[in-house]
Amino acid sequence: EVQVVESGGGLVQTGGSLRLSCTTSGYPFATYGIGWYRRAPGKEREQVACVSAIDGRTYYADSVKGRFAVSINRAKTALNLQMNNLQPGDTAIYYCVVGIYCTDYLMSTTRHDYWGQGTQVTVSS
Repeated sequence: EVQVVESGGGLVQTGGSLRLSCTTSGYPFATYGIGWYRRAPGKEREQVACVSAIDGRTYYADSVKGRFAVSINRAKTALNLQMNNLQPGDTAIYYCVVGIYCTDYLMSTTRHDYWGQGTQVTVSS
């Protein structure tokens, strides 16, 4: 059974920072793409960022470019999302997903992806 677990969410003031982490079990971590989506209240799910475990290329949504940084740790056991200069518009549930397609210009789900339960990020104004 594949499990995907996020951690690191919380409440932060505008301009603050948070670091999300994602670990998996039962899945070859260093395979395909790994990334983050988010869903804000009343809105549809949207892409955030991803990294290809094959060649290291990264993709960022325009809304987070320059503020967020996605990375895989050296041991290739965890995916991190460093979020800086957080804004109220970043408030959402953040989901880690493995087994996606990720290049430097495209991020998309596949038939073989696995999702975590999500972690709440709340940015107060």
